[in-house]
Amino acid sequence: MKQYLDAVRKTLESGTRKPNRTGVDTISTFNINYEIDLNEGFPLLTTKEISWKNIVIENLWFLSGQTGIDLLRKHGCKFWDPWADQNGKVPSAYGNFWRHFPLPNNQFNDQIAYVIDQLQTNPSSRRMVVSAWAPSNAQTSALPPCHALWVLNVQNDSNGNPSLCLHLTQRSCDIALGIPYNIAGYSLLLELFSRFSNIPAGRFGHTLIDAHIYTSKEDGSMAEYDHIPGLKEQLLRKPRSLPTLLIDPSIRSLSDIEPLLELNTEEIMSKFILEGYDPYPAINFKVAI
Repeated sequence: MKQYLDAVRKTLESGTRKPNRTGVDTISTFNINYEIDLNEGFPLLTTKEISWKNIVIENLWFLSGQTGIDLLRKHGCKFWDPWADQNGKVPSAYGNFWRHFPLPNNQFNDQIAYVIDQLQTNPSSRRMVVSAWAPSNAQTSALPPCHALWVLNVQNDSNGNPSLCLHLTQRSCDIALGIPYNIAGYSLLLELFSRFSNIPAGRFGHTLIDAHIYTSKEDGSMAEYDHIPGLKEQLLRKPRSLPTLLIDPSIRSLSDIEPLLELNTEEIMSKFILEGYDPYPAINFKVAI
């Protein structure tokens, strides 16, 4: 996927060393933008293997609005474990604020229900915004939302045919580990909202505010966190054809998501088939927590 590899190159070429909360240095740059046309294939990275199961399960978890990680553990998804509290909950989980954004007097706003209603009743709206950034939580959280907000937007071609687009604004962007999952995860959401609204999926737009690559210290220490060699290896790999995503036709509304959470892993994945996914071997990157 050229857009991803271009982001890797730009960060390597223009990034400068920068400390951060993890204690592991990064090479960081500001404001990378690109868009991906989903009509050209589903954008799951081919220059290294990515876990499609983890992407599907995580985004169903987001849409559920749950904070507990039991669903993730049930399907062998462990990436949220480091940020769960002693009760197995992640208060800053994206879906919690998508579905239960806090309002005064202990009220909440279901942003997902709102944008679905707008897509069905007022698809030309420019207000279909979903925010995960609740200041009262984010300013004190151990891991405030990296994907601060996303926006659905319907565009018409020259013949008046509509397509549904999604733009993600991401404040903190781990190029090696996070971004490949973010691209595929929000593209999956775009495909799902396309089905919820009966508007064909179009383009995924992505703004990376602080795009960074974890690296060893200048004295060579913390080399186990150095993501640069693995990224340079990917730059030598020629991207392969993107796969095609086939979503079970029974999934047509948000209410069809909840029953999926009761299924086993194999049953869930049978609803989200990727045809023609032929990636290069996986490259392991150690996560900085």
